[in-house]
Amino acid sequence: QVQLVESGGGSVQAGGSLSLSCAASGRTFSNYAMGWFRQAPGKEREFVAAISRRGISTYYADSEKGRFTISRDNGKNTVYLRMSSLAPEDTAVYYCAATTGVGINLKADHEYDYWGQGTQVTVSS
Repeated sequence: QVQLVESGGGSVQAGGSLSLSCAASGRTFSNYAMGWFRQAPGKEREFVAAISRRGISTYYADSEKGRFTISRDNGKNTVYLRMSSLAPEDTAVYYCAATTGVGINLKADHEYDYWGQGTQVTVSS
């Protein structure tokens, strides 16, 4: 299995930027497609972004397109989420997740096998 640890969360004012990292340990990182999800208080967990095993393909939720960028460095066993133009509605706990699935819907949280503990992002107006 793989262990995932997120970092980089914090508080930022609206319009600001944050970069999240998710470090993986355990199995071969490049065997996993990776995703970022978030969960705001009182809301269901929602898809943010995903990236294929070699980083060739990326996927975003419509509300994040153009503002968020997902990337990965397989040599460092790390996936990143660069967030810009942040708004209060982006406030949530952000989770990274890993899946070995092939030909699956990377926007669906049930497709992921492993999850990190989450990192809080708070955007103030």
